[in-house]
Amino acid sequence: MTTYAAYGTNLDPLRMGERCPHSPLQTTGWLTGWRLTFGGEEHGWDGALATIVQDPTTAVYVAVYDVSPLDEPNLDQWESADSGLYRKTKVRVSTMVGEIVAWTYVLDAYEGGLPSASYLGVIADAAESADAPADYVEALRRRDCRSTGL
Repeated sequence: MTTYAAYGTNLDPLRMGERCPHSPLQTTGWLTGWRLTFGGEEHGWDGALATIVQDPTTAVYVAVYDVSPLDEPNLDQWESADSGLYRKTKVRVSTMVGEIVAWTYVLDAYEGGLPSASYLGVIADAAESADAPADYVEALRRRDCRSTGL
C-alpha cells in the first residue's frame, strides 16, 4: 500500500471506491502551504483542470487513501499520469494524528484558466462527501468558473 492524498474529484469516497476498489480511505487532512488552482485549459476539456501549487498562505483539504498496488496503475491512467499530463509528487499531510507523507498528482501545465461550472460542482460535491468544512466547500462553490452552456 502507498499513501495517496486526493484533492479534486477523488475526494469523494464513492468515486474512489469505484476507481480503486482495493484502496480504503485512511483519513482526511490538509496540505498546508498549498493552494487549489486550475490550469491546462489548452488540453481541450470544457475548462481548466484542478491542480495544486505551493503557496505558504493557504491549505488544501485532502482525503488520504491507502492505494493498493492493484489500483495504482488504474488511478495513474484515470489521472493521465501515464500520459504525462499529471505527475506524481510527495507532499506532507497534516492530520489529526500528525503529519504523514503521501503522493498526489500535480498538473504538468501552466496555471490559469477557469474550470467549467459542472467540473467545479463535482469537486465541491466531492469535498462535501469527504466531510470538508462547510466554509471550504462554500468557497469552492463561489469560485469563478465558466459556463459550458449545459
